[in-house]
Amino acid sequence: MSLKPKKVNFNEIWSDLRNTAEAVIKLDKVEKNVWNSSFSNVYNLCVAHPEPFADLLYEETKQFLKQHVETMLHTRVNPPGMNSNDGEQPDLLKRYYDAWSEYTAYQKQKISDADVVYGNLTTETYEQMEIGELGLDIWRTRMIESLSFDLVKYILEGIKADRMGHPGLDEERVRIISGVMHSFVEVQAYNKTGSLKIYQWLFECPLLLASGEYYATEATALLQRCTVSEYMEKVIKILDDENRRAQKFLHSSSIPKLLKQCEEKFINERLDFLYSECKQMVAQENRKDLRNMYIILKPIPDHLKIMLIQTFLDHIKNEGLETISTLKGESIHIQFVEDMLKVHKKYTQLIAEVFESDPLFLSALDKACASVINRRPSDKQPCRSAEYVAKYCDTLLKKSKTSESEIDQKLTNNITIFKYIEDKDVYQKFYSRLLAKRLIHEQSQSMDAEEAMINRLKQACGYEFTNKLHRMFTDISLSADLNNKFNNYLKQENIDLGINLSIKVLQAGAWPLGPTQTVITFAVPQEFEKAIRMFETFYHNSFSGRKLTWLHHMCHGELKLGYLKKTYIVTMQTYQMAMLLLFELSDSMTCKDIQTTLQLNTETFQKHMQSLVESKLLIASSENLEDNTKIELNLDYSNKRTKFKITSALQKETPQEVEHTINAVDEDRKLYLQAAIVRIMKLRKVLKHNALIQEILSQTNVSFTPSITIIKKCIESLIDKQYIERTPNSGDEYSYVA
Repeated sequence: MSLKPKKVNFNEIWSDLRNTAEAVIKLDKVEKNVWNSSFSNVYNLCVAHPEPFADLLYEETKQFLKQHVETMLHTRVNPPGMNSNDGEQPDLLKRYYDAWSEYTAYQKQKISDADVVYGNLTTETYEQMEIGELGLDIWRTRMIESLSFDLVKYILEGIKADRMGHPGLDEERVRIISGVMHSFVEVQAYNKTGSLKIYQWLFECPLLLASGEYYATEATALLQRCTVSEYMEKVIKILDDENRRAQKFLHSSSIPKLLKQCEEKFINERLDFLYSECKQMVAQENRKDLRNMYIILKPIPDHLKIMLIQTFLDHIKNEGLETISTLKGESIHIQFVEDMLKVHKKYTQLIAEVFESDPLFLSALDKACASVINRRPSDKQPCRSAEYVAKYCDTLLKKSKTSESEIDQKLTNNITIFKYIEDKDVYQKFYSRLLAKRLIHEQSQSMDAEEAMINRLKQACGYEFTNKLHRMFTDISLSADLNNKFNNYLKQENIDLGINLSIKVLQAGAWPLGPTQTVITFAVPQEFEKAIRMFETFYHNSFSGRKLTWLHHMCHGELKLGYLKKTYIVTMQTYQMAMLLLFELSDSMTCKDIQTTLQLNTETFQKHMQSLVESKLLIASSENLEDNTKIELNLDYSNKRTKFKITSALQKETPQEVEHTINAVDEDRKLYLQAAIVRIMKLRKVLKHNALIQEILSQTNVSFTPSITIIKKCIESLIDKQYIERTPNSGDEYSYVA
């Protein structure tokens, strides 16, 4: 065809185009040559000379579409004689749906071609819709707005019938209702910013209003005839049904709005009723009811679930307190940890099964466990949880018949309880002291297990928390190498010590040796003197400038008893060995003679002599060990075991030792707080009292939570020491003193 503009007769060409358009809109067959000639006709009209007919063509097309939609409305969809009172009127939905389907089929099949044919008919005067958009807009104004009231009415009646389980609502009817409703969206498909406006205005608002009224009425009826348990079951079913119904009928944007309306009427406005039996459900751990309550409450805002969560938290707390309140005996630390683990495991499983491991309920479990574990019996009594957990680890890590895999699992579980401890510095003190005893007295089940436990603590609290524990391990490893070198030295020098000697050289700053760090005077037996002297010579030759302090109270050895009917090998503490060795030269000695010879203080002598008397290796002439009490070897001693151990008094934990550990923690805390305050003030220079308190708390929360009273005392102490001072013009502000 020629692209050159030419003079044309609009009426003649439009007549042909109109005939083609009628065939297209009725979905009749259009011959290819006719369709192709339409392209040429439209082009010729749009570029006609001397004046183009683009605007006129657009207006004629617009009138054609209006007339077509009007004809469909009055002859097919809503013909005269069919009014809203007609018994056949519900078929309005089907008639509308069929007309819409036909109209949109034309749109979908030919609209892209039609838009290409008509091209861009925009003039400089004003913008016009594309033909496809124009067709949908005419349907909206001529068809939908004319029938909107009745259409929405019958759609809502159809949805209501579905709610009531009406038997006549088959798949075909559902498809029609859904199709009519979706036409409200599709008719604005060209509107990029407000494609749901008509749908929301015409249909969604009335739907939500009608549904809200239905839900409120139904909820009231259920309350009058149902228990809480029955009500929850029915509401869950209603929610599921409404969700399926919404998926079946509604546009996706309406589904959350409808479900929210349902939740509001059945749940949010009925919380008092739902919570009326909450405590009873939790107390009885009624999993079915709790599960249903969780399903119901899950979609609502978190703050509305607080009563269920708090009730659950209180229940766990009460069970935990009840569990640990009856604990007593020497194994209280084992009972404490294992009973708390049972509580934790029980409710972790319950939360997983009933509450889908919801973080809110897991947080409630954490808070409840932390409250129980950190509870103080009274204001004057310290919380002993840190001590118990450390001792539980000690029990597991000591030599026993328990398998390594079982020990490893129990130590892993133990970390669960450890994480709840607030006073982790107290745990650190007890753990390091007990670790020291295990390492020194060679009581560890496995060095691998010891190291694995330290790594768990490091992962939980950081390197600083386990720094000294690692140094203790290093000392034991270095001591093993040192012993090998010392033995090689003895072989090279051809020196016989007379005894087998194993030395552990410990760093004074790394090992928590408690009050016994004060060296006790002791006259070393001559049997040990050569070995001690030779090691000192070897050590000082290897490490000049280092000072060795012998901690005889931490030493132990094996003594062979050959004066009885059977030979026995007894493991005992150094002081006990020294006491028995005195009887190689004498059959009987007084307490005063033994104490004077060994140069031991009275307390140390009494403790160790008492152990030997209680073991029946020695016989005392009186029950109380006085100066003139006679001590003799028990030559009639007998034991089924030829190898046994006499427990040292220092290996038995005393209340005084526990108290000393607690006191040491208190002193360490004061120093830690003072150092933290100085660091903060050096950085900040000037700081308000409350701001300083908050910074201190943030720095200490890993190890412990100090009381405000202790913090204030530390601040006053630093003011006295002139590290900080109060600013002249403000009583609650401090400044750093350079």
